[in-house]
Amino acid sequence: MLDLLVRDAQIVDGTGAARRRGDVGVRDGRIVARGDVDELAAHTIDVDGAVVAPGFIDIHTHYDAQVLWDPTLSPSILHGVTSVVGGNCGFSVAPLTTEGAPYLMSMLARVEGMPLSALESALSWDWKTTADFFRRIEGTVAPNVGFMVGHSAIRRSVMGEAAKERTATPDEISAMQSLLRDGLAAGGLGFSSSIARSHNDAEGDPVPSRCASYEEIIELAAVCREFDGTCLEIVPHAGGEPFPEPVERLMVALTTSAGRPLDWNILHALASNRDEVNSKLAVSDRARTAGGKIVALLMPMPISLRLNFASGFVLDMLPGWDKLMALPHNAKLDLLHSRDGRERMRRSAEQATSRFAQWGSYQLADCFSPETRRYEGRTISDIAAEQGKEPFDALADIVVADNLRTSFGFAAVGDTRDDRQALQEALRDPRIVVGASDAGAHLDMIDTFRYTTVLLQSCVRDHELITLEEAVRLLTAVPAELHGLRDRGVLRTGAWADLVVFDEAVVGSGDVHTRADLPAGEARLFAESTGVDYVIVNGEIIVDHGEVTDHRPGRLLRSGRDTVTPALDV
Repeated sequence: MLDLLVRDAQIVDGTGAARRRGDVGVRDGRIVARGDVDELAAHTIDVDGAVVAPGFIDIHTHYDAQVLWDPTLSPSILHGVTSVVGGNCGFSVAPLTTEGAPYLMSMLARVEGMPLSALESALSWDWKTTADFFRRIEGTVAPNVGFMVGHSAIRRSVMGEAAKERTATPDEISAMQSLLRDGLAAGGLGFSSSIARSHNDAEGDPVPSRCASYEEIIELAAVCREFDGTCLEIVPHAGGEPFPEPVERLMVALTTSAGRPLDWNILHALASNRDEVNSKLAVSDRARTAGGKIVALLMPMPISLRLNFASGFVLDMLPGWDKLMALPHNAKLDLLHSRDGRERMRRSAEQATSRFAQWGSYQLADCFSPETRRYEGRTISDIAAEQGKEPFDALADIVVADNLRTSFGFAAVGDTRDDRQALQEALRDPRIVVGASDAGAHLDMIDTFRYTTVLLQSCVRDHELITLEEAVRLLTAVPAELHGLRDRGVLRTGAWADLVVFDEAVVGSGDVHTRADLPAGEARLFAESTGVDYVIVNGEIIVDHGEVTDHRPGRLLRSGRDTVTPALDV
């Protein structure tokens, strides 16, 4: 007898092949039959022609902390995600030292937008090794979850406070390699790092990985060659310009020294940045010639950042603002309230030709005081003209009135016909992998956790940029192959029964809203999905018509056991 039978579905198997009508039978967590299945089942779902596809795989998340207080990893599972990878950008939460725990918490709060009060109140922070951390997770989660071993965590564990002050000695690099070996032996999926200038800690200093020499990063990456089923990830550069030549050389050296694929974050394809996209994707060609593999993580939806002065993330890239955004809350408030202080801030920021210093272009998202709420949805340029003020003064006055909580950003871009054509070209480029959600991070800032259903709604149904079969392949088989996930990402006999059932006529994302359901009462952006009927992990239903069940069948994905060494051919 089958454990589960999904009857009368349109099977889209993840390979890109045309759909076929049929049934899917599941036993012991795996697919054991597809097509016309007449075997009895303990539980049958008649989906009446809905699509059944492999569960979606999100390889760039930051659920490292949330997994310990929310084993469902919401909202990703509501959008059809059945497997996630955390520990990206060098920001894993293990290895960990007692002395380093407060630093790691404050760093994650600053650079990844996780509320510090939630991190402090919800977690014990008493694990030490990657193996210790994994033991806390095994057998507790709804989706499958795996983790990279992060450079900043390793560096801080070995070098302490010096990790963000200087380059490492040969002995320190050797000690870091040992910690990385321990993490990979425990099942870490690979090594991650960051050299992006947007990654600063709570004191406004570069995070530990940014203080490493390129030689250190390469030597650490090379450890992955010793462990089957591992790969690499890096954030190489923040900004809208091509990679500098030394960064390109570093990226190629990483993949060739490790003999493992490297993915980098983040690519956003628009009509206005075609030259940048083509330049950055060219590093993949360079790597292939050298015998390696590099792919870009593409976000297939417009990204609307919600910035704020309370965290200061992204704003701290403006000249002179790195330390200012790290000031204590009241000191930052006093600076913005002071005429001299805000003038110094404005002059310093405007040294750069950055879009983030174009104050008038900002649109207010959320305001938090009676006198400012009426400005929600309006641009600063409109408000400044109405008030007869300079744009920065208009913005600063609102931010001060809101006690720094005001959220603001730019109107979403990427929805013109030319933008959609640029996105279509990128989606069909073998040098990209769809992903880069950052789910679990920047909780009040971005809503890209819903990219899977937005892709199906916007790129497939609304604008027909790609077929449904192509989209499912990009969300399943392609990321599974990049990480070498065993028997996942495809719907075939013998594969794990990670499945999503959806109505292609209505599948999409619900409205984004703020939901105060984090530890310590903190809030986050949230969105449900539409048209996702079932999400199934290892044969068990974890989402039933938008409702999260109490099943926790997710597997902790360990390198070597749950992965094979990924191929380097593009």
